[in-house]
Amino acid sequence: MEVKEQIMQLRDTLNEWNYQYYVLDAPTVPDYEYDRKLRELETLEAAHPEYESPDSPTKRVGGAVLERFQSVRHEVPLQSLQDVFEAQELAAFEQRMQETVAEPDYVVEPKVDGLSVALEYEDGVLIRGATRGDGAVGEDVTENLKTVRSIPLKLENAPHRLIVRGECYMSRKTFAQLNDQRELNGEPLFANPRNAAAGSLRQLDPKVAAQRRLDCIIFNIQLSDGEPFETDSAALDWLETLKFRVIPHPVLTDPNEVQATIDAMGENREQYPYEIDGAVVKLNRLTERETLGSTAKFPRWAVAWKYPPEQKPTRVVDIVVQVGRTGVLTPKAVVEPVRLAGTTVTNATLHNQDFITEKDIRIGDTVIVQKAGEIIPQVVAVDKDKRPADSVPYQMPERCPVCGAPVVRDEDGVALRCTGIECPAQLLRTLVHFASRDAMDIEHLGPAVVQSLIDAGLVSTPGDLYALKAEDLTDLERMGKKSAENLIAAIEQSKHQDVSKLICAFGIRQVGAKAAQTLARTFRSLDALMQASEEELTAVPDIGAITARFLVDWFADPQSRHLIETLRKAGVNFASTEAPVGTRFAGMTFVLTGTLEHMTRNEAKTLVEQNGGKVSGSVSKKTTYVVAGEAAGSKLTKAQALGVTILTEQEFLDMLGEGAALAPAKEMPQAKDEIK
Repeated sequence: MEVKEQIMQLRDTLNEWNYQYYVLDAPTVPDYEYDRKLRELETLEAAHPEYESPDSPTKRVGGAVLERFQSVRHEVPLQSLQDVFEAQELAAFEQRMQETVAEPDYVVEPKVDGLSVALEYEDGVLIRGATRGDGAVGEDVTENLKTVRSIPLKLENAPHRLIVRGECYMSRKTFAQLNDQRELNGEPLFANPRNAAAGSLRQLDPKVAAQRRLDCIIFNIQLSDGEPFETDSAALDWLETLKFRVIPHPVLTDPNEVQATIDAMGENREQYPYEIDGAVVKLNRLTERETLGSTAKFPRWAVAWKYPPEQKPTRVVDIVVQVGRTGVLTPKAVVEPVRLAGTTVTNATLHNQDFITEKDIRIGDTVIVQKAGEIIPQVVAVDKDKRPADSVPYQMPERCPVCGAPVVRDEDGVALRCTGIECPAQLLRTLVHFASRDAMDIEHLGPAVVQSLIDAGLVSTPGDLYALKAEDLTDLERMGKKSAENLIAAIEQSKHQDVSKLICAFGIRQVGAKAAQTLARTFRSLDALMQASEEELTAVPDIGAITARFLVDWFADPQSRHLIETLRKAGVNFASTEAPVGTRFAGMTFVLTGTLEHMTRNEAKTLVEQNGGKVSGSVSKKTTYVVAGEAAGSKLTKAQALGVTILTEQEFLDMLGEGAALAPAKEMPQAKDEIK
């Protein structure tokens, strides 16, 4: 088979598998087989760039990073809809339709809570995808939309030009998985799927958008030079034959059925894989739409029914505290069961102590609950007239309810966090961080493997990693003999890391990789660091009073002591092998610019830090010295304007006492126009 034919065949196969998985929700091959075929196609395309095509499945992994999004003027405006909230308003709309149209029939669709986009095809190939923007002008997000696997990159039997409109969204399942991962990484959580989808679709790096696994559902033809359709439902049926994921679109003639369908959608909204915030009611026959036309803002032939946030009274039976993967304590109200937005609610989030105090929520209170963004039930009000006489204000615990370790407030003064290194509630994140590159750098020990170890009961603290044997791992999913041996070897190798890596691995608050390195160079061993007082710690560059207190408290905790002794017995290195930190540049801030002759800027940065100084990326009045090499740019210009002392590379080395053997200092470099 010729290479071109092989590439075409692979593309067709992968596109069909994509359609089955992402549109039909009926995968026919294992992920492994899909990934293997995709890798084969990537290899062939890399070797034969002459056969590159915009409709290749390889385009879905994300392209080059963009500098910004270009504006796109919509050929057909993407109008919004008039909202209705009451049955009387809907009845008034239907009355207007009956007065204008003989025997109208309607399409009733769920209103997906996402971002509206327009997809433009020429000769069946996706050439542009844009956000709605203000309806007239949007942003070109083509590269990000290409990563959405439910959007066809190529259509069969399509007209020369076709523009469709759809809603880009994040499914409930994907949203939950994304927030789980963000919690594991210590990143802020997204409030709801719509915010997550919006942030993903507007990423300048398409690879980030690809990782977010967005979906798209189509609900309208904006423009087509093919055969016209009589009805909207027929047009949507046709789009399904082109392998688009299309919005459910039942056709109804009885106004009573319209209202009943809207009510049923609202009652069963939890059954949809995506969030909905309403229902769309629109005329089905396209000629009747043309007759009615539009106002300056809305089409006259459609409305959007918006579901109000349903609220119900219930009673707080108890307040329990959950500990998340990052150690944050979150209070939850256990309430008497109540039916809300299609589901039975038995608990509601209370966010934090400040939220509880502000609303004065107590056990035994009668409260009003609703779903925030139709996702998470929350308490919105307290009926204090029904409060029991013996109720008392609620206070969060001072110790972790899971492991008993002390609880501390975050820097923002809102969240409470468990400090226990061996807390079972945060074991997954603790182990993932412990094995990460900045920490113990244990290759092959990612989140999936860590979760498998936890599920199998093989680890309950980081110290347990060093007791694992290859034969313990062979029964784990996707862990063959060779993989098990590689992981054990990587764990064994991590024993020899510099103690700075271990200090970082502990996850002590405000002690990242850089601070850990400074502490290791200063104290030279973990035992010396453990014995250091707050005064001794604050004398270390970049270690403030708060960080010093965190360090002292962490080393005093029994869980920390237990882990350290476990690691000691396992033979983990507790000493620093790096050069100690000097004091020559203590309290000084350097900025490096231009090309240095005898070292790289990273090497110069290391020299500064080894001597107790800091390196900044920008020049300010607080800058002590600017070290300027050849072709120095705007940083040199700004330093000259601010009167900051400028050093040549030779002068910098002379300050270190390391420059005697180098060539004499050159004339001061002149600032160049380009920014360095």
